[in-house]
Amino acid sequence: MLSGDLVAAWEVALSDGVYRVEFAHGTTTGKRVVSINGQEVIRRDWMFKLVGKETFTVGGANTKATISIEAVSGFAYEYTLEVDGRSLQKFMDNRVKTTETWWLRVDGEEHRVVLEKDTMDVWCNGQKMETMGEFVDDGTETRFTLGDHECCIKATSSGRKSGIVHHFLLDGEKMSSPAQ
Repeated sequence: MLSGDLVAAWEVALSDGVYRVEFAHGTTTGKRVVSINGQEVIRRDWMFKLVGKETFTVGGANTKATISIEAVSGFAYEYTLEVDGRSLQKFMDNRVKTTETWWLRVDGEEHRVVLEKDTMDVWCNGQKMETMGEFVDDGTETRFTLGDHECCIKATSSGRKSGIVHHFLLDGEKMSSPAQ
């Protein structure tokens, strides 16, 4: 799909999935092609201006993303990706603070479960889950089902400045620590 003009690729982890953003730039023709997970979202075949920006959306929540093309010297270019108004690194650093992600194998299938700490929304493999939250003696529990399995994300105080700790329980068994 993208030709030999591929100049940059980024992985963007959102609540509804991990997206691969690829950018092709023809430095002689000015061609610009943006693809997400192999699907072309922008194509400009002839651009006289070789530098500039391309803005598009990523994921089910239509998160805004912008690729900046800047000349660094002669015919050398630098490509940067901003997501939600921040550099990709700052966006991902913020996501580490505002979400927890677990990778699980349930009934032979891989599952990526994401908790959005600010809204307490739970996503599994790109689908927002139907959840039930309740307060318990030592914190909160957010419950949902995955196939025939009972899932619970338990939030408790760490007892330190670090605040709240989240644990994932599958059928009452504590799973490994979240993936970052």
